[in-house]
Amino acid sequence: MVDVAGAAELVPAGTELLAARLAHAQRLGNMGWAEWNLRTGEAVWSDQVYVIFGRDPDDGPVSLPDLCDHVEPCDAAALDELLWDVLQGTTPDVAPRPGPAQAEFRIRRGGGAGELRDLRIVLEPLMAPGGPVGMHGVIQDITGRRRAERMMSESRRQLLEAREQAAEERHVMLALREAILPEPVGCLDLPHTRIAVRYVPAEKTANLGGDWFEAAPMPDGRVLLAIGDVSGHGLPAIAHMAQLRHALIGLTMTGQPANRLLGWLNELVLHQLKDTTTATAIIGHLDPATRVFSWSQAGNLAPILVREGIATPLRKPKGVLLGAADGRPYELACTKLLDGDLLLMFTDGLVERRTRDIDVGLDLTLAAARDLPRDLRGHDLDAGLDRLLADIGGPNPEDDACLLAVGILG
Repeated sequence: MVDVAGAAELVPAGTELLAARLAHAQRLGNMGWAEWNLRTGEAVWSDQVYVIFGRDPDDGPVSLPDLCDHVEPCDAAALDELLWDVLQGTTPDVAPRPGPAQAEFRIRRGGGAGELRDLRIVLEPLMAPGGPVGMHGVIQDITGRRRAERMMSESRRQLLEAREQAAEERHVMLALREAILPEPVGCLDLPHTRIAVRYVPAEKTANLGGDWFEAAPMPDGRVLLAIGDVSGHGLPAIAHMAQLRHALIGLTMTGQPANRLLGWLNELVLHQLKDTTTATAIIGHLDPATRVFSWSQAGNLAPILVREGIATPLRKPKGVLLGAADGRPYELACTKLLDGDLLLMFTDGLVERRTRDIDVGLDLTLAAARDLPRDLRGHDLDAGLDRLLADIGGPNPEDDACLLAVGILG
């Protein structure tokens, strides 16, 4: 036997549960429903619509004619067009609308100078035998979504601008470097010597720095060979590099040995450049007649000597970073080169990587150096440097590098 009284009690309980679930869904979606009676002018809002509009429920819903007063003036036309489209679709001589109409507009939450909110409304007519008697709509607050879209759009715009600016800055800095330090095309053929040079810019524009080189005959017949790296990146480092390299070119005319030249450059960095600026360098003189390379270094990695297929670093003479200390002497070392020898001078950007230890980079460089051509007349030293760079991992994303190869011809 069915308990009629018990079943009757379940109906209100089930209805209340359904209403609670519907209200919860409206809160989660930040949406609500509204109905407007076109004949009586009455309106009904769900609780969430009051929340969306920031309106006190005691004030009741906003009538359809007054709805435009709550919309931002520049968006009022969108609401008018929506209402027209919905009603026009109910006219007998107009083709029926395929589905509900929708539009987006903005309101001031709470009215006046309240918070600006983005809303989307979907409307459809409530039909009766005599025509439309009202409108039913679902209103959703999409402020968060539109705000996120605007932020993403702005982020994309800023990213594109940053990329364009970075490309322009890279072009300017590379052009400035080229003007200050033009890279020779192919190999330089000096008396009994073949020289190839590579400047490898950092992949990241902001990391273009002050690496430099010099290879030129001197009035006394010797060949000046030098490389260096000024600390820092960007235009300041390039400017300091130009000062240091131009000073070296002038000082070289004194005919003084490499260690004396480094001492003078150290004074320049200490007293003329910024307090935090330091630099590494190798300066040497190669005598083509005796094949003796006299050189000094200031905190730079030692050159690599390739002889009969064996690559070994030279023993470094003592020398501190330029700009690190005053009055510290620089030692002079002398290395006798033989026919067919190949000397590699390079800055630290060639072997250093954030992803690996510097010793790994040096080992890769030594291994690649062994494969450079022995017969400098019969092979292309310039192309050999390209292969060496590829074998050790290509350009460094974090730092630029200079590589200077000196081959002794028999």
